[in-house]
Amino acid sequence: MRATDTTVVYGTEDLLVSLCNSVTRVLSVATQKPLHYSGMVQRITKTCLKPDIGCFVLFDGGFSGLVIINFSKEAAMEIYQSYLLSMGMSQADLATSYTSDEVANVMGELMNQVVGDFTGKVRRELQTHITQNQPKMLVLNQQVMLSVDANLDKPEARRVTFYTASNHIFYLELAIDRTEFVKVVDFEPQDTPDPDALMAQSHHAPAPAPAAASSSSETDDLLKSLGM
Repeated sequence: MRATDTTVVYGTEDLLVSLCNSVTRVLSVATQKPLHYSGMVQRITKTCLKPDIGCFVLFDGGFSGLVIINFSKEAAMEIYQSYLLSMGMSQADLATSYTSDEVANVMGELMNQVVGDFTGKVRRELQTHITQNQPKMLVLNQQVMLSVDANLDKPEARRVTFYTASNHIFYLELAIDRTEFVKVVDFEPQDTPDPDALMAQSHHAPAPAPAAASSSSETDDLLKSLGM
C-alpha cells in the first residue's frame, strides 16, 4: 500500500502480502506451529506446478488470477501431521506417505481455508468481491507448466518462499491482472474473524476419513484440462 499525497493505493504487492499473511495465519493456527515467509519477493514470468505436491486455485470477480502453492514432501507431511495431531488424532492413525490421498485431501482443505481467508480480507478491506474454484492437488514427479485461462490482460507473477517450523520449504506463486485499488472514500474495514474461534469450530468437526482411491481417469481429465 502506498500513499500519493492523500490518496491511498493498493497494488499487486499489497495483494501478495495480504495473501502471504493469510497463508501464515491459517497454517499457523491449524498446525499450532509458527510459519514465516521471506522478506524478498521474486518477480517471475510464468507460474509452475512443481514436485512434490502442487496445489492451485483460480479466482475471478473484482480481479482475476491464480494461486499456486508447491510443497516439498517434507513440508507437506509436517503440515499434515501437525494439523491432525493438533485435532487430537494419534500418530498411528496418520498416513506415512505424502502420496496418500488423505494427505492431498487435508492439504486441499487447508488451501481452501487460506484462499477463503484471503477473499474475506479482499471483501472487507478493498470492498470488492472475488470467487474461487475448488483447490486442485496433484502429486508430481516432474515440473508442470500451468497455463492460466483466467482472462488476464496484463498478468503479473510473483513467487514467495515460505518456511515451516522445522525449516522445510514451500513456495507460493501468484499470477494476477495488473491492478490498483485507489481509496476515494474513507471507510473502516470490517472486523477480522478470530482464527482461533474458527479453528476451534473445525476441531469439533469429525476427523477427515481416508478418501477412496482416485481413479486414473480423474487424474487424466484434470491433466487434460491443464492442456497436457
